[in-house]
Amino acid sequence: MNSTGQRLRSHGMETIMGNLLRAGVVISALVVFTGGVIYLCRHGLAPVNYKIFQRVPFELCAVGGILGSALSFHGRGLIQLGLLFLIATPVARVLFSLIAFVRQRDAVYIIVTLTVLVILTHSLLSR
Repeated sequence: MNSTGQRLRSHGMETIMGNLLRAGVVISALVVFTGGVIYLCRHGLAPVNYKIFQRVPFELCAVGGILGSALSFHGRGLIQLGLLFLIATPVARVLFSLIAFVRQRDAVYIIVTLTVLVILTHSLLSR
């Protein structure tokens, strides 16, 4: 492929990745905002006791619990789901980059991107 074709393909890939990042952030913000509005409507006037630390409920510490809570339209669950979308956005970008580099058969970038994906995945799944 000539250099013009490669530049067009590269520009198309950059455009798609930019749109992917933009969409991920916008979707995340909308979900967090919706969860915040629901939470404040239901709990905004509740008294707060700052002497006792109340941690996040256990079900909101796992993806399954977050999904269940969000599907029930609980404010905290929607906020957590929005944060998961925000975390997933750069991971999706790295995954998309990997697919693009595999299609271009660029071994160096495939190895680098796979390494980044493995590090991201390990850091997200380990406690």
